[in-house]
Amino acid sequence: MRISIAQINATIGDFSGNRKKIAAFAAQALHEQQADMVLFPELAVCGYPPMDLLDHDGFTEMNIRTIRLLQQELPKAIAVGVGFVNRNPYGYGKGLINEYGIILNGELVFEQAKTLLPTYDVFDEARNFESARRWPVFEWKGERIGVAICEDVWRETGAPGMIYTKDPVGKLLNQGISLLCVPSASPYITGKLTARLNLAKRIRQGGKVRVVYIKAGGENDSIIFDGRSFITAPDPASRAPALEIHAAAFKEELLTWDTSQRTSGTPGRDPGGAALDAGLSGAELDVLEEALVMGIREYMAKCGFTQAHLGLSGGIDSALVAYLGVRAAGKENIACFSMPSRFSSQGSKDDAAELAANLGCRAVKLPIEPVFTGFLAMLEDVFEKRPFDSAEENLQARIRGTALMAFSNKFNSMLLATGNKSELAMGYCTLYGDMNGALAPIGDLFKTEVFALCRRINKKALDTQGKRIIPEAILTKAPSAELRPDQKDQDSQPPYDVLDDILKLYLFDNLSKDEIAERGWDRELAAWIIRSSARAEFKRRQAPPVLKVSKRAFGMGRRIPIARTVYEADPPALL
Repeated sequence: MRISIAQINATIGDFSGNRKKIAAFAAQALHEQQADMVLFPELAVCGYPPMDLLDHDGFTEMNIRTIRLLQQELPKAIAVGVGFVNRNPYGYGKGLINEYGIILNGELVFEQAKTLLPTYDVFDEARNFESARRWPVFEWKGERIGVAICEDVWRETGAPGMIYTKDPVGKLLNQGISLLCVPSASPYITGKLTARLNLAKRIRQGGKVRVVYIKAGGENDSIIFDGRSFITAPDPASRAPALEIHAAAFKEELLTWDTSQRTSGTPGRDPGGAALDAGLSGAELDVLEEALVMGIREYMAKCGFTQAHLGLSGGIDSALVAYLGVRAAGKENIACFSMPSRFSSQGSKDDAAELAANLGCRAVKLPIEPVFTGFLAMLEDVFEKRPFDSAEENLQARIRGTALMAFSNKFNSMLLATGNKSELAMGYCTLYGDMNGALAPIGDLFKTEVFALCRRINKKALDTQGKRIIPEAILTKAPSAELRPDQKDQDSQPPYDVLDDILKLYLFDNLSKDEIAERGWDRELAAWIIRSSARAEFKRRQAPPVLKVSKRAFGMGRRIPIARTVYEADPPALL
């Protein structure tokens, strides 16, 4: 049997566009690839994640009506697997199911609901969906085919806070399936492909079960879908699965494979970071770059923007965002605003100008000194001649933020925020100032990762073009907000390599100050970092969405109360 994977980029709620795309890929699979079956990702009909659109009865109805139209429009003689939202058929429980159906010759001939409904990280599926109660097998062209939707194959991975009692893959294996199809819309994070491949290696029964992993490619809100769909098949010599074929990263593709093939070598195309862990090696940094570029491009397109802009300070964060923006939207569609104040160094102004010239994008110089002076004069009596402090510092950032938002309003240009994860974690950022924007592309990158990615970008540019893109001075000078004389980031917080390591233990592993101290870090420093992060939660609630590239990003993947006691830094005395 010839199987096609249709790795598509579905837009949430675009039922007409998604339907036309499904029909077009199915026709291509049949007529150009001579496929017997074509498989689409999880919830391809409506896009993922639909979140509280699932509360709208009209949303479910549109899913069902789209399936009925596909039954009429899809080509005959090819089985088409597609994910959609359906109503609960069991008579009790939640009102909806996350379903995968197979359409053949105008009929919906097979249905499988998702069994394991995650509620960790960005997922909240148990809120709306009911779990599967049956696990049928679909027989087609001599194959016994089972479907396990996304989380259904992750039962034994130890997801935080999740204990699954059902084993959908085991139930399918017990029925003697020869092919396991895994339609998925799981987010990209660094190193995730390795985990998926390891799962496929574990899902086998006597070395006879082939795994077809169908991944979404694209972006919706904060979530990036990396594609890189693949098929594994048994290696007769070793009885272990071999990677037979895989799709490209971060784009749509139709991939076809014949089940009669029995190759045991590695495929020719690099799947992009397949053999990497979460450590950011050069290859994974390249994958990360492509993820961020695609994330910006798709977010702009799906939100209706054709151009974007940002404030270019001469620092490393805005330099990286400018580079990514130009790659995503084209240099003709990116505007960079240099907005110096009395505290801006000549070096930073020169670095910003050099970077804009290297990128070839529009560069606008918009000094804020006249506005800043006017604000200081207006507030002189109100401030009661108190010393210069964060009020005056933040005022500069808010003047810049106001100007950037004014440009956005006037020209329908999308403002890109330039803050990184370290700054967002510590609240080292200004509400209604540098936190303004529609998207924070590097808001899930720690400062040390920002440096690593910029160095990688420059290395590739040197190797291919003989010239750095990001001026070397931006990478070597001490980071500074330049909001007061001789200001340096490390005046108010630890060096970023120390800060980021402690933040990872707190944000990723949920460790307290005492537990962090047991790992060798200073106890009071850990407590101060935890308190600072907790106090900044109100800022993060108002921050633009970030592109998720780690296992726990700020936003929908980390929901922490604002008004609370920070027990992990200051544990109460319990009686």
